[in-house]
Amino acid sequence: MAGALLRRVAAVRGALWGGRRNQEAEVETEVKNAEPALACPPPRSRRYVPPKNLSHLLKAHVQALVGPALAADWQQTPLRELGLRYHLLAQLAAELGHTVPNSQLHQMRTAQDVLDFYSTPVKDASKFDELCAAKLPPNLKITWEY
Repeated sequence: MAGALLRRVAAVRGALWGGRRNQEAEVETEVKNAEPALACPPPRSRRYVPPKNLSHLLKAHVQALVGPALAADWQQTPLRELGLRYHLLAQLAAELGHTVPNSQLHQMRTAQDVLDFYSTPVKDASKFDELCAAKLPPNLKITWEY
């Protein structure tokens, strides 16, 4: 009789504690799977050559975001709204393959600031590589291996 009672108590405890824990664990995994995964932005490209039609490209993106109320002087369009600024910079980064670094995001106040940033070419070569490629005078000798 005592053995049957102990088995019954163990079964009740198992039903109360064991089953409940498994159900909570299943619920937690469902919640974790429902959350969207945040994607890490790609690293900033080191080499960048601005396209020739950059001004027209930027104007089209600004006009698509602002709408038909775009002023004739579109380069002075303010980017005060963070959502507008984010969408513009995200679209340009995806299309051009060149992202604005975090340290310069606060400087992007108008469309002109964005145009100035994307108009600047970025070289991937170091000063030593430039010296190696440059034609040096005959009296100058650089020893690259030391």
